Amino acid sequence: MPTEPETDYDPDLGRKFIFVTGGVMSGLGKGITAASTGRLLKNAGFDVTAVKIDPYLNVDAGTMNPFQHGEVYVLKDGGEVDLDLGNYERFLDIDMTFDHNITTGKTYQHVIEKERAGDYLGRTVQIIPHITDDIKRRIREAAEGNDVCIIEVGGTVGDIEGMPYLEALRQFAHEEDEDDILFTHVTLVPYSKNGEQKTKPTQHSVKELRSIGLQPDVLVGRCSDKLDIDTREKIALFCDVPTEAVFSNPDVDDIYHVPLMVEEEGLDEYVMERLDIGDEALPEDERENRWRDLVTQQTDGEVEVALVGKYDLEDAYMSVHEALKHAGLEKNVDVNVRWVNSEKMGDHHAERMRDADAIVVPGGFGTRGTEGKIEAIRYARENGVPYLGLCLGFQLAVIEYARNVLDLTGAHSTELDEDTPHPVIDILPEQYEIEDMGGTMRLGANETEIEAGTLAATLYGGESCTERHRHRYEVNPEYIDDLEAAGLKFSGRSGNRMEILELASDDHPYFIGTQFHPEFRSRPTRASPPFVGLLEAVVGDDPHTVETEEVSH
Repeated sequence: MPTEPETDYDPDLGRKFIFVTGGVMSGLGKGITAASTGRLLKNAGFDVTAVKIDPYLNVDAGTMNPFQHGEVYVLKDGGEVDLDLGNYERFLDIDMTFDHNITTGKTYQHVIEKERAGDYLGRTVQIIPHITDDIKRRIREAAEGNDVCIIEVGGTVGDIEGMPYLEALRQFAHEEDEDDILFTHVTLVPYSKNGEQKTKPTQHSVKELRSIGLQPDVLVGRCSDKLDIDTREKIALFCDVPTEAVFSNPDVDDIYHVPLMVEEEGLDEYVMERLDIGDEALPEDERENRWRDLVTQQTDGEVEVALVGKYDLEDAYMSVHEALKHAGLEKNVDVNVRWVNSEKMGDHHAERMRDADAIVVPGGFGTRGTEGKIEAIRYARENGVPYLGLCLGFQLAVIEYARNVLDLTGAHSTELDEDTPHPVIDILPEQYEIEDMGGTMRLGANETEIEAGTLAATLYGGESCTERHRHRYEVNPEYIDDLEAAGLKFSGRSGNRMEILELASDDHPYFIGTQFHPEFRSRPTRASPPFVGLLEAVVGDDPHTVETEEVSH
């Protein structure tokens, strides 16, 4: 017997739900397809949000290895989540919360805690209805206050981990009006050796989906090219959908062109018609066009940026890559990011770094590759190469300065060397007694006060900024006076915590580090100030003097 729901739910609120599933293989880009659909609906005047379902048993993504799973993205409330939520924030230009990420660990933990508290009154606790009810509750609560909620189910149809979620969606469809639900299924359409687009993988994937009671309303074929009309008709025939419900999502050079591609295919108009909201959409000549204008503008040149890290995987630094791209959109240049392996600075990777126009050292954990990053920071500082350090890149800049300017031999972070004679970076006081690793760092949005007349104040156009954090260690207060006396300026502070460092313009064209992660709040339509400043220093504008409007960062 189902339990009473934890929150009252009014089925007549008129919210629309788009469920996005994937078939054949993971990594097809269903998240980008979903985010692009959301972008077009937002352009049409609708309030859109998103939910990412991750079927893994982790409560959150915070303890996952970036090399296996990509970057850990941090939300404003401190939620550590899958990188797909970063794409949703960037495409929809919204700030999401941890409630917009549903994991198996989170759901089971909640249900088990309720069982231990006796909330189920002696009933046997089961996948159905208790787990599925909790999944449905989370989706509905995340959708509150929006016209459309897009829910992406991670993984691939047929995965055993995803079965409770697909069952929850089946129930969900029975509980909502038919016009309020849309199921989109993204599949792979490969080529055969003779160049034919093959539909069999899509047919089998849809068959698997239908076997558990879900019939897709829209099919999106991921292929290197647009789907041929014969391919679309064959998919429609064997998957029992109208031909006009089969869409192409071919490969593009830049993910920000995907909304334009699916708009050309007519996906947004079909979705609005199917959800019966077409009459509420803005007329086409009144829709937001800034996205199209930005991503299709002609650029004036190229900038080479060295990203010095230890992971040979772009997804591990996804938000940094995207923030550089956003800054390029604002400065009207193409940004080519060249990865530099911080463990191999003795070979051609050091040369790759020296040939770049600017250097970025991103966040990270662990000792591997840190000495190479410190070497890169020293090179940037001593040779006037524009530099941006993020989180660990900020801390390592302090270490490099302590070693090579203050002559503090062996200066380090106690995270990386417990026996360092000069712990210029030390653990946050509130972290001393913490034992659990998951969700216990300094996380989420915090305000930083910025000193007037500094580079940071010019970049942010004001006396404060609010950015997202993810760290356990900070600049040791005992060394701040000596560091500043030697020329390292801490221009941003949060209480007695150092948040932004910089070098004076007389000493360096652009050298700045942030304890926070500004990349998490960067958007294509609202680039992050420290990244914009980095490119300004490269293209010849002086970031120390360029006036910036006050921004909400």
